Amino acid sequence: MTLYNKDYEIVMGLEIHAQLKTKTKLFSTSIANFGAEPNTQANAVDLAMPGMLPVLNTEAVTSAIKFGLAINAEIAPVSVFSRKNYFYPDLPKGYQISQFDLPTVGKGVLDVTLEDGSTKTIRIERAHLEEDAGKSVHDLGSNSVSHVDLNRAGVPLLEIVSFPDFRTPEEVAAYVKKLRAIVQYIDICDGDMSQGSMRCDVNVSVRKKGEHKLGTRREIKNVNSIKNIIKAITYEANHQVDIIENGGEVQQETILWDPDAGVTRSMRSKEDAHDYRYFPDPDILPLRISDERIEAIKATMPELPEQKKARLMADYELSAYDAEVITSSKETADFYEEVLEAGKDAKLCANWLIVELFAILNKQDLELHETPVSAKQLGELVGLIVDKTISGKIAKTVFEEMVATSKDPKVIVEEKGLVQITDTSAIEPIIDEVIASDLGQANAEKFRNGADRILGWFVGQVMQKTQGKANPAMVNEILKEKLK
Repeated sequence: MTLYNKDYEIVMGLEIHAQLKTKTKLFSTSIANFGAEPNTQANAVDLAMPGMLPVLNTEAVTSAIKFGLAINAEIAPVSVFSRKNYFYPDLPKGYQISQFDLPTVGKGVLDVTLEDGSTKTIRIERAHLEEDAGKSVHDLGSNSVSHVDLNRAGVPLLEIVSFPDFRTPEEVAAYVKKLRAIVQYIDICDGDMSQGSMRCDVNVSVRKKGEHKLGTRREIKNVNSIKNIIKAITYEANHQVDIIENGGEVQQETILWDPDAGVTRSMRSKEDAHDYRYFPDPDILPLRISDERIEAIKATMPELPEQKKARLMADYELSAYDAEVITSSKETADFYEEVLEAGKDAKLCANWLIVELFAILNKQDLELHETPVSAKQLGELVGLIVDKTISGKIAKTVFEEMVATSKDPKVIVEEKGLVQITDTSAIEPIIDEVIASDLGQANAEKFRNGADRILGWFVGQVMQKTQGKANPAMVNEILKEKLK
């Protein structure tokens, strides 16, 4: 449980900024790549030079429509861009172009699966297009001078706003993961939180259980990982409860999460909509989206996570858990499909991916794209088990060598002479030797008298004498025949 004081509950809503994968910015022809040298990707429009007018990027609009379709949301036939006025050094125009009362994407829903297997429906209020601001840099050597990098100014964002439907950090984490998977599947955002491609703002408030009125919220800005989201919410919620229990009042403000100190810190007082003095941007005509355009985009939509999950369960009889894990990110789903192409056995491929490979990645603190074992190699390893070249036990030995060397499984099997023995003429003499031993004869008598479990002893002896190379199923079959 997140809250130490069980008399309270947390109420949260999320604002997620997804950076769209367009080649150019939302209203200019500047390139929108990450990591370029400061101020090398900002033209006269981004710099707000006199006379420069914005021109809407149609690909960004297509991306917004795709997202709306993915969450079964309303797509507005007419939406309007407004000026959101505030004054920061990294905002050259003195306002940000965004959508306010008429966004492109209206209400939608997202079902998320929680750790206990239950499902919760999160309502999405809206998703609107807006341009990003630049970046203030304060750590270039002088404590008295700050610098401004405008490469990010004008980069297209889709801000996805939920209703305050969250009650636990785990629900928030599940929602962020699912949302990240969706934008990756429809290929509108890479979802990389470490690079700021997805930034999460969490509005946190607390109230006594049974109350219906919302408490005063504080907005945690730009939390950059799932782990930090959980930590930040946990700290902030308990901090608010402490304030209330000590007779104070929670003040509405924007705060930052300090991961090093493990605390939230005040950033500024929280602004409301009227503070930004929104008004329609006179330089941009209302955006009109026809039904024909929506239908054309719908025809290009790829398989979504829930659809892929249902297909994996129906076509391959995977469990709901395995299918959920595999489809939790596009990267994992694509990796599994490649493993399956080489490994053929769907359930065995899922088991080796989820149990064996993920355990190694977790142990070595690696992401899937950093894996020492490729999808093709893992599939080939499963294939060797399926065609009985090696046993499952030997496969684990081969897998350890693959992790250490990144060699192909067939190469390791050949180098170490690990091919499984499937020739009955080679297995039978070893079984006869085990049965003929003094202990073997005694255990054979016990087996004939109904001690079925003693069969495991015989199998173990044979596997030991063959260094694990004998086919276990074949050993079992021959033993049962000879011990009659």
